[in-house]
Amino acid sequence: MSEISETTGGVVWQSSPPGSIYDYIRVASFSLGPDGRVDQWSRRAAELFGVPAQEARGKDPVEAFMPAELRDRGHQRVKEILDGREWTGLVPFRIPGIPGQAGGPAPGRTHGIAEMYVMPSETETGERAALCIVVDVRALRRIETDLAASQAIFGQSPFGFLLFGTDLTVKRANQRFAAVFGGEADDHRGRSVHDYLAKPEADRMTAALRRVLETGESVTDLRITGAAPGARIRRHWSINLYRVHSGSGRPIGVAGLGIDVTRRQNAAREAASARRNLALLNEAGARIGNSLDLEATARELLDVAVPGFCDLASVDLYQGLLTGDEAPPGRWGSSHDVGYGAGSAELRRVAFASAVSDTPLRTDEGHGPAGDGGAPVPIEVGAVHRYPFNSPCAGALRTGRVRTVPGGEGDLVHSTLVVPMLAHDTVVGLAQFSRTKGSEPFGERDRALAVELAARAAVCIDNARLYRREHERALILQRSLLPPGDPEAAGLDIACRYLPGTDATEVGGDWFDVIELPGHRTALVIGDVMGRGLRAAVAMGELRTAVRTLAQLDLEPAEVLSHLDEIARGLGAPIGAQQSRAHKNRGPELSEVYLATCVYAVYDPVTRRCTFANAGHLPPVLVEPGEEALLLDVPPGMPLGVGGEPFEEVEVELPEGSLLALYTDGLVESRDHPLDEGLSAFRRALTHRDRPLEDVCDRVLTTLDTGHGEDDIALLMARIRGLPAEAVGDWRLPREPRSVGRARELARTQLTAWGLDALVDTVELLVSELVTNALRYGEGEIRLRLLRDRTLVCEVWDAGLVQPRRRRAKDTDEGGRGLQLVGLLSASWGARRTPRGKTVWFELGLPDGGPTAEPTVDQLLSMF
Repeated sequence: MSEISETTGGVVWQSSPPGSIYDYIRVASFSLGPDGRVDQWSRRAAELFGVPAQEARGKDPVEAFMPAELRDRGHQRVKEILDGREWTGLVPFRIPGIPGQAGGPAPGRTHGIAEMYVMPSETETGERAALCIVVDVRALRRIETDLAASQAIFGQSPFGFLLFGTDLTVKRANQRFAAVFGGEADDHRGRSVHDYLAKPEADRMTAALRRVLETGESVTDLRITGAAPGARIRRHWSINLYRVHSGSGRPIGVAGLGIDVTRRQNAAREAASARRNLALLNEAGARIGNSLDLEATARELLDVAVPGFCDLASVDLYQGLLTGDEAPPGRWGSSHDVGYGAGSAELRRVAFASAVSDTPLRTDEGHGPAGDGGAPVPIEVGAVHRYPFNSPCAGALRTGRVRTVPGGEGDLVHSTLVVPMLAHDTVVGLAQFSRTKGSEPFGERDRALAVELAARAAVCIDNARLYRREHERALILQRSLLPPGDPEAAGLDIACRYLPGTDATEVGGDWFDVIELPGHRTALVIGDVMGRGLRAAVAMGELRTAVRTLAQLDLEPAEVLSHLDEIARGLGAPIGAQQSRAHKNRGPELSEVYLATCVYAVYDPVTRRCTFANAGHLPPVLVEPGEEALLLDVPPGMPLGVGGEPFEEVEVELPEGSLLALYTDGLVESRDHPLDEGLSAFRRALTHRDRPLEDVCDRVLTTLDTGHGEDDIALLMARIRGLPAEAVGDWRLPREPRSVGRARELARTQLTAWGLDALVDTVELLVSELVTNALRYGEGEIRLRLLRDRTLVCEVWDAGLVQPRRRRAKDTDEGGRGLQLVGLLSASWGARRTPRGKTVWFELGLPDGGPTAEPTVDQLLSMF
C-alpha cells in the first residue's frame, strides 16, 4: 500500500491514501462527557448510525440508540466506564427516528450490532470521561467472508489464479498455479509472464494485461499455448482477465484465472479433424469419378487432397492398365530386367499437385526411381518409370499396405504416406501424399483417410478401365464390320465418315457398306440398328453380313430388304423358333425385338441409273449440277424387323457430276435440333459440291451439330462419274451357230482398240464358251457386252431362265468342262437373273505389263 509523505521541521508525517483497510471496516468514534452524554461525534459515526453530529451531541447514547429492554444494562456499563474501567464488547443498537423520513434511518437499517472499545479519559478540569471506538460488525463479517473466499481461491481452487500488480508482475499466485509451474506459491511473487511463456505468447499475454489494466474491459477465453517446466507436451490454457479495484474504486491490479483446456483442445481438434475428414470424403464422393477417363479421375483425387489433406500429392498408374494390357497389375520384373532392375512393374505418373511448389518433388533415397548416379530423380507427369525393389513404394505395391516415409534432413517434406490404390483386391496404382515442414504430421486418422480416398479413386479408375475395355471391344467390333480403308467403285468417287457416340453413350448400330456387283455395278448400303451397346453392334454385324450375302446373289433391292426383314425378325428369337408358326405371336419375354432402318441402292455406271429401296430410313439427298440439294422421294417402307409390308423400288437417273448422300439420323437430329432443322442444315452444307469429296464430308461434319454424343453418325457420299461410251462394247447376235465366231471377232477387235492384246486369246476362248452355252441352253436373242474400268468384264445375255451350273465332268464325258475352263482362266465368274432372262459373266484383271500367267498342267488335268 503506497503512502504519501510530508516533512515538517524534520518530522515525517505519513497518511494512508484512499484504499486503506479502514475503507472496508468503517471505524467510527465518539466521546462521552462526565454526565454520560455524547460530547463529540465523528463523521464516521454519523455515517454508521445515520445521525448527524448536531443531533447526536448532548444525547444519552443508551436512551438514543439501544433497545428499551437493554437500557438498564447499558446505563450500568456507562457508569462503570465513567468510574475508569475499560470495556470491549458487542452492543446492539437501533437507529432513532422513523425509517424513510427526514432524519430517520434508511429503510432496512433500523437495528444493528456494533463492536465497541471504550477507553476512560479525562477532561481539562480533571473530570472523568470516555472515548468510544465503534466498528460495524456486519462489515467485519463481510471481510471475514471475503478472506475465506480469497483463501479458498488461492488455496483450494482447481484452477490457476494470479494477481498482477500495476507493474504487471505477479503479486500473488495460488497453490494450483504453483503445482503446475513448480515451487511454492510465494516463489512466484515478482515474476512476469515472460518467465513462464515463450516470447510470442508472453508478448500477447502482456498486451492483454495492459489493455485490461488501462481500459477495465475484461478478457474472456484468451487461448495461450505453452509448456510447463520440464514437460515436452504443449499445453493449452484458457485465460480470463479482469481488473481489480480497491474499496475506494482505485485500480490496484489485474486478476487472472487460468483453466487447462488441453484435453478440450485435443478433443476439439479431433472433432474438427473428423469433420474435415468427413467433408473431404463427401467432396471426394462428389468430385471423384465424374468421368470415365482414368487420368482425369487421378487428377480429381489430387484436386480433393491438395491442399485440404496434404501439401503435395502424386498418382502413378500401371502402364499396362493405361495401355489396355490384360495382364494382371503388379507383375514384378525379374533379375534380368534392364533399366531399373528387379523392381515394380512399369508405372506412369499421371497426376501431380502441389500447394507449395510448381516443380516436381524430389523423392528421398530409396523412395523414388534412381538416376545414373544412384540419387533419386524427380518424376515428370507422363513419365514411365519403375520403383526400386527395396523402396517403400515398391513394398507398398507388393503388399497392398500403407507405408509412412519420413522426410530427409533439410528436405521440404517431413513425412509422406505411400498408399497403394486397391480396387476389388487388385492394385491399380500408387498414391503419395506429402506434408511439408510447418504442417502437422500424419496420424492414424490421416492414414485411414488416405486409404479411403485412394480406394475410392481406385474403384472409379478400375470402373473406367473396365468400361474403356468394353467400349473399345465394342468399337473394334463395330469398326471391323465397316468397310476397311477407302471404298472404290466403278463410275463413283466414294467418301465416308463414321463417328461413334461419346464414352457416355457407348457404341451404336450405325453402319454403311459399298459392295461391288457384277457388271461394274455397285450397291450402296446404309443402316441403323435401334439401340446401343454390344447388342446393337452384334445385330448390325449380322445384318451387314446378310446384306453382303444377299448382294452376291444379285437380287433386286426390294428383294434384298424383304430377306433382311425376315432375318431381323429372327435375330432375337429362341433357337428353333424361326420356323415355328407360334413364333409370330411370341411375347417380349420370350425373345428380343431387333428393329433397324436401311437404304439399299444399286448403281449401274453404264446407264447412270440407280435403283433405291428404303426400309424406314431417312431419304437420300441428291445434289445435281447447278441445283440445290433435294430429298429423293423414296417410299420409306417399314423398318426391318416389323414385317408384313412389301418394299417398293424407285429408279432414278443420276446426272454426271451429281452428288448422292446417304446418312443416319445422328447427323441431322438431336435433342437440341429437331429433324426438320437438321435436314435443312444438311442440305445447305452440300451446296459446295464442286469441292473435293473429302472436303465436302469434312464441311458437313463441321457445319452440323455432330458433337452431341447422343447417337452414332454414319455418312456415305458418292460423286457420279459413269463409264464413258468408249469403255463399253455392246452387240446383239442372232441365234445361229455362226454367232460364236462373230462374237470372237467382235471381242478381238474391241480388245485391240483398247490396247489389251494380252487378253485377246483368253477372252476369245471364254466368249466362245459362253456364247455356245447360250445357243445350246438359252432362248431368244444373244447379247454380248464388254466393260472396261479397273477390270475387264464380259457379259453374255439371253432370254433363258435356266442358269448354268458348274459340275465336275466324268472321265468318259466328252463335254461339260466349259464352265470349269471359265472358272480356271477368269478372276471370277457368275450368273444372275434379269427381268428378261439371265446374264452369264466373267471378269479378268487388266494386264500390268508383265507376262500373263498361264494355267499349270495340274490345273488343266484337274478338269478331267
